[in-house]
Amino acid sequence: MTGWIAIALGDLTGIGPEVTLKALARDLETDEARYLLIGDDGHVRQLNERLRPPLPLQPFLGHDQPGRVFVHSPLSGPLAEVLTPGSPVAARAALAWLSDGAQRCLRREIDALVTAPVNKEAIIRAGEKSFVGQTEYLAQLAGAGRTAMMLLGEDDRGRWLRVALATTHVPIKLVADQLSQSKIELTIELAARACRHLGLPRARVAVCGLNPHAGEGGQLGTEEQTIIIPAVRAARNRGLDVIGPLAADTLFYQAYRGDYDAVVAMYHDQGLAPLKMIGFETGVNWTLGLPFIRTSPDHGTAYDIAGRDQADPSSMRAAIRLAKQLAHART
Repeated sequence: MTGWIAIALGDLTGIGPEVTLKALARDLETDEARYLLIGDDGHVRQLNERLRPPLPLQPFLGHDQPGRVFVHSPLSGPLAEVLTPGSPVAARAALAWLSDGAQRCLRREIDALVTAPVNKEAIIRAGEKSFVGQTEYLAQLAGAGRTAMMLLGEDDRGRWLRVALATTHVPIKLVADQLSQSKIELTIELAARACRHLGLPRARVAVCGLNPHAGEGGQLGTEEQTIIIPAVRAARNRGLDVIGPLAADTLFYQAYRGDYDAVVAMYHDQGLAPLKMIGFETGVNWTLGLPFIRTSPDHGTAYDIAGRDQADPSSMRAAIRLAKQLAHART
């Protein structure tokens, strides 16, 4: 497998650069992919010196140069050697690296983008008041209005959960107002398409209810009758293999045992709590509907362990592997 994978290194005062280098060190010899690390050269090289053996890092001069792992910073100069966790300088740099990776994807210079964690609070404090998350940032940058977030992971026995979210970073009290039939239909469509991109033999999608017991026929809420059922019916009329709304407390067990290939959850924690329960170390965030491939590890910046060589690279390894799998399937 060949191709270019860009990795935006995220908040360098977090664990993103560390897990990236560890992940590449473990998997570099498994294929012939080439990697463009978008971040600060000095920090990356300092981390790389701790690896045994270190990665064969090179400055990025162009796509025709020989080598496997390259470092590039779109900034005008190096960052300070010491930055405090959540530094505004690091937050702004993370957004610059994210934007650079996305622009390279849009120009078709690379085959996929993997994004290391950023810190939303730090980015907002740094002046980006409208920042909601990397998923939304990339969708806006790409002009992609039909996107959804899918999280997927497997347990130690190879059992998967794949969860697409109808809403993402929304306060619980606003979830019902944010839901619409068209948004749920889109998430069902993208979840089914994701199953096909993954090469699964079927694409059976189950949809969660919003309310306990999927509303109990309207006794515990009416969103199922007014929004979710019409969305499921419309998706089914378009030929998609979809069922719901089902009570989330039993649906995830059924999906976990293999009855369904993907789940559409109505809000963030409804979908991600069960996913992280079974696949915390292997969870991957995949943005569906972008004009390019984007994956990310399903964890945060973990400032408390950054710089201590304690970060587990498993989720980053899974994100890189999925990016390569999707890029290979696309080509």
